[in-house]
Amino acid sequence: MPGSELFGIEERQAVQEVMETGVLFRYNHDAQRKGIWKSREFEAAIAKLNNVKYAHACSSGSTAVAIAMAACGIGVGDEVIVPPFTYVATVEGALLGGALPVFAEIDETLCLSPDSIRKSITPKTKAVVVVHMCGSMAKIDEIVEICKEHNLVLIEDTAQAFGGTYQGKPLGTFGSMGCFSFDFFKIITCGEGGAVITNDEKLYNLAEQFSDHGHDHIGNNRGMENHPIIGFNYRIGELNAAIGLAQVKKMDYIMSQQRKHKQILTAVLEKFAEVQLRNIPDKEGDVATFLDFFLPNEAETRKVLAAFEKEGVNQLVGYKYWYDNQYHYIRNWEHVKELKTPMKLAAHVLGTPQDYKTLELPQSNALISRLISFEIKIKWTDADLQELSRRIEAALSSVFAKELA
Repeated sequence: MPGSELFGIEERQAVQEVMETGVLFRYNHDAQRKGIWKSREFEAAIAKLNNVKYAHACSSGSTAVAIAMAACGIGVGDEVIVPPFTYVATVEGALLGGALPVFAEIDETLCLSPDSIRKSITPKTKAVVVVHMCGSMAKIDEIVEICKEHNLVLIEDTAQAFGGTYQGKPLGTFGSMGCFSFDFFKIITCGEGGAVITNDEKLYNLAEQFSDHGHDHIGNNRGMENHPIIGFNYRIGELNAAIGLAQVKKMDYIMSQQRKHKQILTAVLEKFAEVQLRNIPDKEGDVATFLDFFLPNEAETRKVLAAFEKEGVNQLVGYKYWYDNQYHYIRNWEHVKELKTPMKLAAHVLGTPQDYKTLELPQSNALISRLISFEIKIKWTDADLQELSRRIEAALSSVFAKELA
C-alpha cells in the first residue's frame, strides 16, 4: 500500500485547509471557500503528470471506468472486450451501463493478449478496455493498432499503474480515455477517489457532466445550471481531493523507492532457473508496485507458497496468489458468472455473448495458476530487504533442492 505508507503532515495540512473553509463540496460557494479548490488543483496535477489537456476527479476508480464508458457512448447491447484478470469493477462498469462483457485471454504481460482481442471481435464489438495490471503495461502499441483497424473505442483502466509509461508516453493516454484509482491500496491514495483523463474536449465535458447529474457547471449558481445530459453522482469531495493532492507530490519518491526495492528482490529470484519473471514491454515505465513471477506449474507454485509461509516471508512482505483471489480473477467470480444482481440488467434481457458459467480460458488459467506477486513497499530498510531476500531464497531453495534430490 505505497501511498498510505507516507501519510504525514502534508496530508493533514491539506485537509485542515479545507476544514477551515467549511466547504467540503467540490463546486460553488466561491466566497466562503477563500480560494481553496483542492479538486481543481488535484485535477491539474494529474493532467500535468500525464501530459494531457484534461483530468476529472471522481469518487473512485470504479466510477472512473463507468464515467469513461458513458462518455465514450458505450451502452445497451454493445460488446466490450475485457480481461479476466482485473479488479471486478472493470466488468461491473460494463454490465451496469448495459454493455455486454466479452472475456479475452491474457498473456505473459498479465494484460489482454492482442491475439485474443482479435479473435474476440464481432460485429457488435464497440470497445476494448485494457487493464494495465500490477503496475505495468499491456502490449499497448499492438492493441492501439487493433482498435484503429476495427474502429473500436479504447479505454485504459490504469487503476494499478498510475505514473507508468510506455516508451515515455504515460499509460492512460493511448486510448480515448484513461482511468485511475486512488483508493487506500493504490500507489497514491485519497482514501477513496479516482480520475479520468483525455485530450478530447468533448469527452471531458461529457465526463464532467455525467459525474454530477448532468450539470454543465457554468456560472456560480448551482440551482440555475443547465443539464445537457442525464448523469449521476460520481463526485469526489474536497477532503479526498486534498489528500490526493498532497500524495501526488510524492510520486517521484514513491516510484524511485519502489523501483530500487524491486530490483533488489528481482536479483534474488533470478538465481532460480525455475522462476520466470513477468513480461514487461518497457521496464523503464514500470511503476514497480508489484514483483510478479511464474513457477513451472500450479503444484510447485503451491509448494512455494507453503515454503514462504514456513520461512515467514509473509511477515515482511504481502504476496498474492491471484488464482485463489476472490476479486481479481474470473475463476472465483460466481456472482458474475451467474449474473447475480438485485435488478434486471441488459445482459439478462439480451443474453450474454459468452456463457460465463462454462467459459474456458485455458491460457489465462495456465498463467494465473503459476503466478505469485510480491507487494513492493516504500519504507523497507536495508536490513528489511536483506532479511526478506534471505527468507525468499531459503524458501525457494527448500522447494527446488528437494525436487532435484
